[in-house]
Amino acid sequence: MRTKIVKTFSLVFVVVFLLGCTETKQHKVLKLAHGLDPTHPVHKGMEFMAERLAEKSGGKLTIDIYPSGQLGSEQQCVELLQIGSLAITKVSAAVMESFTPKFKALGLPYVFRSKEHSFKVFDGEIGKELLLGTEEYWIRGLCFYDAGFRSFYTIDKPINTPDDLKGLKIRVMKSQTAMEMVRALGGSPTPISWGELYTALQSGVVDGAENNEPSLYTSHHYEVCKQYSLDEHTCVPDVLIISTKVWNTLSEQEQKWLQEAADESVPVERKYWAESVEESLRIVQENGVQVNYPNKELFAEKVSDLLDKYRQDEVLGDILRRIEAVK
Repeated sequence: MRTKIVKTFSLVFVVVFLLGCTETKQHKVLKLAHGLDPTHPVHKGMEFMAERLAEKSGGKLTIDIYPSGQLGSEQQCVELLQIGSLAITKVSAAVMESFTPKFKALGLPYVFRSKEHSFKVFDGEIGKELLLGTEEYWIRGLCFYDAGFRSFYTIDKPINTPDDLKGLKIRVMKSQTAMEMVRALGGSPTPISWGELYTALQSGVVDGAENNEPSLYTSHHYEVCKQYSLDEHTCVPDVLIISTKVWNTLSEQEQKWLQEAADESVPVERKYWAESVEESLRIVQENGVQVNYPNKELFAEKVSDLLDKYRQDEVLGDILRRIEAVK
């Protein structure tokens, strides 16, 4: 009971004293919070956006960034954003599934033919539709950031075929599509928050997880997991989102500055991401991680029934067909 009271008081404290947008006669300050390390390429992309916004507005509209979960978990940041006590945060597209089912399409395995294909989808008509499709939940998407391909990493067992996943407990995001994918491949999906995963791996609560190269490195999970198998099953992007309550307090000019700064940060973040993937793979291998390159077709065949099921869905089937049609 005492813990619950303390948590409630802490949330109230944040809501009261953390304003999503602080305004003075000179300028407005937007507060952006997320759970990533400051060395992460997505954080660097957001730093670039903040710099460009300050330049475009002549210092009239700026962003203060709070990384590393300083203002709460991903879920807590979304909740603060919805009530307007936080202006901007970064979430995985998987989190957005709970607001609109269309986002599930981005989390399905082997939907994207290549990195270039995914960029065309995120930057095009489909991406724009998804970014603006959650405003009824007080959330507006600004842009998609590259979060790479997700692959399996395990404590000591290499995953070279789907059969290697049998009997393994694999940490997944709290995403229906992620859980269905791991089940289809033969593993046992186990939703665990990102902040608790290192301990869960260390203590054997789970046998492995699935994520991209920079996350394996910056999370220090490579200290526990010594097998990384690049099956590249999904390409789930990160989404930069703003509170519509805060967005609607901005003038048209301020909105234009912010959206332009966000758009300009996308190719910069992608450059940082590509560099980080290369560096992360090098460092984890230097620290004893074996990188495996399994036959992706074996994994794609194993989840084909799952994709066929979603193609029959009225909403998701349409999105999937449109994604596949992007050249």
